[in-house]
Amino acid sequence: MEQHSPRRRWLVVGVVALIWMAAVLARLSYLQLFCYGEYFARAQHQQRHVFEISPKRGTIYDRKGRELAISIPMDSVFGDPTDIKDASLVARLLSRVLNIPPEEIETKIREARTPVRLAKKLSPEIVQRIDDMNLKGVFFQKENRRVYPQRQSLAHALGYVDVDEKGIGGIEYAFDKQIRGKPGRMMVMSDGKRRWYDRSEAAADPGASVTLTVDETIQFIAEKELARGMEETRSKYGTVVIQDPNTGELLAMANFPTFDPNDAGTYPDEVRRNRAVTAAYEPGSTFKVVTMTGAIENGVTDPDKLVDCQMGSILVAGRLIHDWHPFGVLSVRDVLANSSDVGSIKIALQLGAPRFYDTIRSFGIGQLTGIELPGENRGKLRPVENWNASAIGSVAIGQEISVTPVQIISAISAVANGGLLYKPRIVKEIQGGIASGPLPRPAPQQVTDAKTAATVRGMMETVVLSGTGKLAQLNGYTAAGKSGTAQQIDPDTGRYSPNKYIASFVGFAPVNEPAVTILIVFDSPQGAHHGGEIGGPVFKRIAEQVLAYLDVPFDIPEPSETETAKNVGHARAPEEDLSNGINEARFKAATEQQDVSSATTVAFSDGDAVIVPDLAGETVRGVTEDCSRLGLVPSLIGSGVALEQSPEAGTRVVHGSRVTVRFGRVAAEEPSTAAQRNVN
Repeated sequence: MEQHSPRRRWLVVGVVALIWMAAVLARLSYLQLFCYGEYFARAQHQQRHVFEISPKRGTIYDRKGRELAISIPMDSVFGDPTDIKDASLVARLLSRVLNIPPEEIETKIREARTPVRLAKKLSPEIVQRIDDMNLKGVFFQKENRRVYPQRQSLAHALGYVDVDEKGIGGIEYAFDKQIRGKPGRMMVMSDGKRRWYDRSEAAADPGASVTLTVDETIQFIAEKELARGMEETRSKYGTVVIQDPNTGELLAMANFPTFDPNDAGTYPDEVRRNRAVTAAYEPGSTFKVVTMTGAIENGVTDPDKLVDCQMGSILVAGRLIHDWHPFGVLSVRDVLANSSDVGSIKIALQLGAPRFYDTIRSFGIGQLTGIELPGENRGKLRPVENWNASAIGSVAIGQEISVTPVQIISAISAVANGGLLYKPRIVKEIQGGIASGPLPRPAPQQVTDAKTAATVRGMMETVVLSGTGKLAQLNGYTAAGKSGTAQQIDPDTGRYSPNKYIASFVGFAPVNEPAVTILIVFDSPQGAHHGGEIGGPVFKRIAEQVLAYLDVPFDIPEPSETETAKNVGHARAPEEDLSNGINEARFKAATEQQDVSSATTVAFSDGDAVIVPDLAGETVRGVTEDCSRLGLVPSLIGSGVALEQSPEAGTRVVHGSRVTVRFGRVAAEEPSTAAQRNVN
């Protein structure tokens, strides 16, 4: 028995070993076959870290390809905790440059397991100062920053973005999904001791570019004249909208006060509000155009029919309504020309509430227009069954009803173009991305027949020739329009205020072949407050400049040979020449203001000095990038290539100074000069 004991012991050992190996094999098989996915995911989570790289937002252009919003690359600073040996020291050093509490930076570094962003989109000066520190574990990554070269111009329609490049307001918000693009990824690999040993990047897909219907030059004209009108009237708010009545495209949308989307966060919400689409107001007498259109189309009246205006008062369902002037017997044409409330109410009463309501609805009042901007207000139009007995008298003269500027200008454009109501549009096309190409254009609705529209156009022309809109008469062009003066509701009493008004003027020109429709709205003007009195002159100034810019030929004789020569000059001058002339005036005004500002500038040290570069011949994008790299603030006027700049190249200025640059097209060479150059 004893001689077999060693063999038995080896047998036992072998059996135990086999059982142990079988158990290990079974465990390994279980882990590999059944738990592989779970453990692989854990390893990936521990070793691989993915950071999102913001994509480059698409450019926003005006209708002629001029840049209104662009994105430029800037450096963000990151910290790698595995390479930073003394987080406290690094935090203190960076805090002095980034103006961030050192505790905040140190906490970010200590809590991170992989590279962490410490600050976003830094100026070139700050980047250089950090780079000079030569801190181990601190590096830079390119990210894009949104820049609006024209600054306040078209700010409300464009909108702006937040620190994460997300659209806030305007086109930036409405088309954020298309403009923003697809984010890229940066993948970082680390070992078990959290040491970074590899990094790879997947490039971001840039966003789609958006082309607007707005013309930057027409926008400038609107903003310039609106600002002048605001100064003259001391109004609280002001809006100008310019539309092509034949397409519904908006050529300009200006609001005052305005803001700089490059620094939108410093402005209050009310200033950033796009009142052209969000502010509903009682239109007052401008709404009488709709009243007259409905009455004439339904055969209730005609321009030459006489109306007894009862010397300025009328009783409607027990409610006494007074006219602004004691008119006697007027023709329907003169009722509109003189803006008689009593005459308009009597015409609306003949039309009747149901037909009147249908007319109003057909013009899009009380409904969203569908314009490509966020926050649109539908206005207010109560269902006809909710009208009381006297409501028709109020609605006939633009009370108990509210509209937005884009609603009322679209309605007037329908009268101007022969009865077609176009959806107002501000986006022309999108380039890039899935939805590339021109946006679909909905078919217009026939809201009145062409004959009625022509009749009302003639009546609106009388308003300008001899009625409340005489100050809107144009040199060389026929014009039609309607003024409006509406009392505002006092929020404290719920009644109409005796001293707060909405003054407006809407019109188009030329009368028979309208090229533009223009609406001016002043909220709470001080002193003079009648729409024709304060809105008419603004309409005149805008219309004459815009029609000349569009090369619209005169349709009435000029009063003098000088003016005729002026017309010929306009007809023959290329578009760029006028644009350059306007931009020269803007450049001169800006540099004069800059000279005044620089007169009070204090001395600065050599360390703060920046040498202004030579920007001649640069594009808008190039100038923006050069100025941003040097820590200068560009003020850009016009489009094309840089022609003039102030301060001049080589001037020493303090960091953060403004550089005004005028852009334009270089004049073509004379044929003889070109020929000589070819010969030589």
